[in-house]
Amino acid sequence: MTVALNHVPVLLNEVVDGLQPQTDGVYLDCTLGRGGHSEAILQAAECTVIGLDRDPEAIAQTRDRLKHFGERFVSVQSPFSQFRRVLDGLGIERIDGILADLGVSSPQLDDPSRGFSFQRSGPLDMRMDPESPLNAAEIVNEWAAEDIANAIYQYGEERQSRAIARLIVAGRPWTDTVQLAEAIATRFPQRKAKIHPATRTFQGLRIAVNRELTEIEELLPSALESLSSGGRLAVISFHSLEDRIVKRFFALESGRTGARDAYGNPVVPPRIHKPHPLIKPTKEDPNPRARSARLRIAERLPWTH
Repeated sequence: MTVALNHVPVLLNEVVDGLQPQTDGVYLDCTLGRGGHSEAILQAAECTVIGLDRDPEAIAQTRDRLKHFGERFVSVQSPFSQFRRVLDGLGIERIDGILADLGVSSPQLDDPSRGFSFQRSGPLDMRMDPESPLNAAEIVNEWAAEDIANAIYQYGEERQSRAIARLIVAGRPWTDTVQLAEAIATRFPQRKAKIHPATRTFQGLRIAVNRELTEIEELLPSALESLSSGGRLAVISFHSLEDRIVKRFFALESGRTGARDAYGNPVVPPRIHKPHPLIKPTKEDPNPRARSARLRIAERLPWTH
């Protein structure tokens, strides 16, 4: 299925303002998607953007969409935790700005064949990279109940995780997104919550399939090591699990938390300025899926070595 390219990038103007693209600068878009953020950065200054994505469809469509920028735009299929390998291959040591727009993209959600959503029938897949070895069907059909419960509790924050895991194991085999979602909704009907009863389970499965939190934890320190002095790191998160990792990392690297000496100074010197205030979408934001977005921006302090 070919997905239209007319979706609105989340917090587009805020991202560009935060990164402050400069002429001859080099910027990394860790989550290319359909290229909306990369395009805006390229339009803001005569700079270069390296775009990464695990999804080969995103790479193919964005490469074609942004080909008029010529050598100023380079796209590579890769998980963002491996961006340092990509930059080394391109002979790039330092970069001037990094963007990570976390989570699943709108085109992936809108394509039922990818299995991310239960709005329409599709296979239990959920892989951002279709070549990845683990998919959601393997989890629900082969994992032990305890492991399923741990995944949807840890990554989906689902309080009914153990009961849902038992339901999943008892109802095997599962092949369809709607089939699984309806079974969960029937057994655990919606009460006061505004979200579908299967939402947290699907989030937990998706994060487990794609190692999303591990990817973030591996990205952040490497990103900071790769920024030039004054370079900026912008991260958009969509739920508390993602945002908590980013918030804690920024607090630690700015010296607001962490071990201190007898004089109250950070034992490890700060590497970023005090993070910019948290940015949230306005009520007028044209993207309805942006409501839960949180943008955090940090600026690299000058290198001392």
